[in-house]
Amino acid sequence: MAWYRRRKSEKRLQALEADKACGNTLSFKDLVARFKSCGIVQGDAVMLHSSLSKIGFIEGGADAVIDSLLACVGENGTVAMPSFPGMGFNADYLKTNTTFNVLETPSRMGLITETFRKRPGVKRSWHPTEPLCALGKHADYLTVTHHLKETPYHDLSPFFKLCELNAKIMLLGVDFNSLTNLHTVEDAVADFKYPVYLKKRVPCRIIHPQGIVEYLTAVHDPAWSKKRRCNDLIPLFSEAGFNKQYPFGKTTCYVIEAGKMHEWMLKNYIEKGITMYTPHGEKTP
Repeated sequence: MAWYRRRKSEKRLQALEADKACGNTLSFKDLVARFKSCGIVQGDAVMLHSSLSKIGFIEGGADAVIDSLLACVGENGTVAMPSFPGMGFNADYLKTNTTFNVLETPSRMGLITETFRKRPGVKRSWHPTEPLCALGKHADYLTVTHHLKETPYHDLSPFFKLCELNAKIMLLGVDFNSLTNLHTVEDAVADFKYPVYLKKRVPCRIIHPQGIVEYLTAVHDPAWSKKRRCNDLIPLFSEAGFNKQYPFGKTTCYVIEAGKMHEWMLKNYIEKGITMYTPHGEKTP
């Protein structure tokens, strides 16, 4: 598997170098135009999930993507990104990584997120497996209360607050398997019918600028994580009107309205049993 990932990465780099050699590149100005064509306007709150290599060759790399998105939302806007420190299942990650340093632990969610995390002024929520980074008007609001409850997507989490802001979630070069906000329904419903969290909470230590927090976190059960069928929700969200799809460089960008998505998921969970595990209704996976 590691060999396959390396080979895939090598092919992407070769393709990017070929684009550069042919002058098939995206500048800062091009990126601003692309973001605007996706409906991003001044004052927006935007949550970006991304894969830099899927977009094409970008003059200025990850910084250019960040700068162009910040330019589009303006001084009254907010940009947020996941900055999760683990890849794969968190249950496996936490076997050897129970200390999270808010300022130092790197993001493993792609180069754009790690470049963003290091920017001056960026705020990061205090959560050992699902921290979010934000910059702009609502950065403090999004990040300050994440550690106050055990589950990562609770009503004080940045993900739920993105719903309250009806933020625009952008999936740039990634699919619905990266759509973390799907989890907000699990934490919003009392006695969610599927046991998606392991029963045992994991003790963690969060190191932050003011000191240390001892924290117990809920962890998704890998057996249930394997049952997710997130991409089956794409046509349902599009039909409901809160998911739009745009060309962006060499890839596709989905733009989803977070608040409307949450309301739809909650309603359709109650009425039809629709979740990311059961995208076609009540049938148990």
